[in-house]
Amino acid sequence: MHKILTLNSISVAGLEHLPRDKYEVASEIQNPAAILVRSFKMHDMAIPSSLRCVGRAGAGVNNIPVDKMTSMGIPVFNAPGANSNAVKELVIAGMLIASRNICQAWEFARSVEGDDAAIDKLVEAGKKDYAGTEISGRTLGVIGLGAIGRLVANAAIGLGMRVVGFDPGITVQGAWQLSSLVEPARSVEELLSKVDFVTMHVPLVEGTRNLINAQRLAGMKKGVTILNFARGGIVDDRAVCDAIAAGKVGAYVSDFPSNLLKRHPRVITLPHLGASTEEAEDNCAVMVCDQVRDYLENGNILNSVNFPEVIMPREAPVRVTVANRNVPNMVGQITTQLAAAGLNIVDMLNKSKGDVAYTLLDVDKVVGEDVVQAIRSIDGVLSVRVI
Repeated sequence: MHKILTLNSISVAGLEHLPRDKYEVASEIQNPAAILVRSFKMHDMAIPSSLRCVGRAGAGVNNIPVDKMTSMGIPVFNAPGANSNAVKELVIAGMLIASRNICQAWEFARSVEGDDAAIDKLVEAGKKDYAGTEISGRTLGVIGLGAIGRLVANAAIGLGMRVVGFDPGITVQGAWQLSSLVEPARSVEELLSKVDFVTMHVPLVEGTRNLINAQRLAGMKKGVTILNFARGGIVDDRAVCDAIAAGKVGAYVSDFPSNLLKRHPRVITLPHLGASTEEAEDNCAVMVCDQVRDYLENGNILNSVNFPEVIMPREAPVRVTVANRNVPNMVGQITTQLAAAGLNIVDMLNKSKGDVAYTLLDVDKVVGEDVVQAIRSIDGVLSVRVI
């Protein structure tokens, strides 16, 4: 029986992929083999020695101590693309409400007083203050052409926009899913100089912190609209507010409210709604539960942020999994221990990602605890499992 600890409410649609005859799932459980989490901050929690993997029902993993998990040989799974459509729709909505001054107009319409005839007169007189622009024919810049960025770019093309994209790490598979009408930019600066709207879809790492800053704002077109549905910290909020005051930025739409932003007349703040749809929560939960289950039952790794993708069909009744530092001669030392125990390797797959490597070995008979301990004692081995 695999024990699963949930640190947040996880969609039932996902939990149904963990059959009750094999899994015990609870918000309070001792010695869990896996943790399922959404937004709970794990950085200060004690990590149980029983833990084998972490599943994040979403894309970002800033709330998980990934480096610590890696040092313990624990893969962290996420659900890239599962919430992409939800975020895409909100980005498009953000462009529309900003370009047509919807929020400001709504507040005005709510504030008018009098009988219906008086209200009609006030509305007709006041509507000129909320005239906007159409997005068709305007240029959208998309920084980050992953699962979300591609959908946003393609949707904008469908709405008649010109789209410029930048992503030096785009994969061949990702490029196939991108409209051929999206124009490539060679740098962030080149992209920003061309656009009327810009949206970011990148993780928050040291290289993307304050990606939109005072220096880059200075090179943008007057009246640009900035949209941030990625992560707080990617945009320098103070610099944007200063640029609004200077007439450089027309509007800012952010999914990350703060005291600086929440009542600004040219800023629209939303309560981190990017992935907050029933469909997205279901999709994320299903994806991550399937990945956690496949790892616990078969040792396969798919969509891990800290481990390589390693998927191998089962060719024998016993499987050994080994996570180790990515240094020379690890596979040789591991297979030597198996050979010394008289175990024949039926199939094997080894891959690495950065400083960590992972190996699946299918063997022909039962692996004793003495063999497990011998492998675990190899310098550089982070974790060993027998399935």
